[in-house]
Amino acid sequence: MMNWNTCFSHGRFGQGYISTTPRTPYERDFDRLIFSAAFRRLQDKTQVFPLPGPVLVHNRLTHSLEVASVGRSLGKLVGEQLVTVLGNGLNENAKHFYLTDLSSVIAAACLAHDIGNPSFGHSGEAAISSYFIEQADSHFDKVPLKEYFSAQEWQDITHFEGNANAFRILTHHYANRQKGGYQLTFSTLASIAKYPCESVATDPSQLSRKKYGFFQAEKSSFREVAEALGMVPVSEDPLIYNRHPFVYLVEAADDICYRVIDWEDAHRLGIIDSTTAVGLFTALLETSGRENRDRIRATLDDLSGDPREQLAYLRAKCINFLALSCVDAFIENRDSILTGTYNRSLIDSLDTAAAKALEEINQVTIRRIYNHATVVKIELAGYEVMNALLESFIPAVLHARPSHREKKILKLLPAQFHGQEDSAYVKVLAVIDFISGMTDSYAMELYKNLRGISLPTHT
Repeated sequence: MMNWNTCFSHGRFGQGYISTTPRTPYERDFDRLIFSAAFRRLQDKTQVFPLPGPVLVHNRLTHSLEVASVGRSLGKLVGEQLVTVLGNGLNENAKHFYLTDLSSVIAAACLAHDIGNPSFGHSGEAAISSYFIEQADSHFDKVPLKEYFSAQEWQDITHFEGNANAFRILTHHYANRQKGGYQLTFSTLASIAKYPCESVATDPSQLSRKKYGFFQAEKSSFREVAEALGMVPVSEDPLIYNRHPFVYLVEAADDICYRVIDWEDAHRLGIIDSTTAVGLFTALLETSGRENRDRIRATLDDLSGDPREQLAYLRAKCINFLALSCVDAFIENRDSILTGTYNRSLIDSLDTAAAKALEEINQVTIRRIYNHATVVKIELAGYEVMNALLESFIPAVLHARPSHREKKILKLLPAQFHGQEDSAYVKVLAVIDFISGMTDSYAMELYKNLRGISLPTHT
């Protein structure tokens, strides 16, 4: 059973020693992620809206930075309250961790939470999965594609999951790279594991198993992280663990940001009108208590000449309100959260009035934002691009005797993704690593090059 005194560790995955520096291990996690190439590439990956254009909207990088900011606050507030409510139940080491380090763990995990997402958002994930589903019976060297893989491996690649890909990026030992990937602390790695199970164990009725958190290739790595922190095993075959308690805070920070900030982007693009945006945000805030109502309305009156400033003010107030509500939910449900059996996200634990107001915002988001023509077009474009790239690279790595064109294709695959003696599954994952790591712009450029639509303009 997990314990608040032992559910954290500054031990590093893949590193046999911990060097001493003025920075804490968790601050070093944050720094490693900030300076990593995988994180930097998020600046050219779609969040919701297409990136080019005169109006600045969020990309995956700015979203991740904002999630980290909210996550740091959640970690600080929860850490302080845990020390208060648990009192003598915590040893001195644990008290120090919750008062000074938990905020850094959650902030670092928030930076990494989208690092495994491919180009073009969720349509990129769907395109990767669909390629293998559609090619299941196509023959590669007289063998149907599906027969190259075990049932578990096939489930991985036909249900590609950005969360599992994040864990792979952070822990996998690529050729000519250091062992243990980014060598992050066990605490940070566990904090991004929203779905601590393998792909064949997914279950939509369970919050922690709606998706999956690691590929077959990283199964032993995930087990190592889970065992280091005392995560509770549910099943060995298929491999399933209960959630680590810190995951709920990372999830909450992400939920708060995308539910609120997508609206600000939509308003800037003219998709959501000022009356709707201001009205629904105000309605959510007014559920927090009568004492805030007059102050909110007075501030909105002061900003009445600039609807964008009104919405920026409301965005900040909504984030604060939702964050404090999530902190309260965490502390109230700390026992079931510790065991990983709390089957709701923190943001879904709002009181009835606030939940109703937030659901109204969600419905408008789905109807007017996620189904807006610009969003649908970028999803369709991404689907076409990702599928075409897989069509070029997958046959090249699977064919025992690649064609002349396929030999040329293989020259485009970076050295860390080559493995002549690897299994078909490992080779395919390497191609997915390469393609999913591309920025939107690079994926589009390579797609045009391979289709002969345009030629490279630089070396």
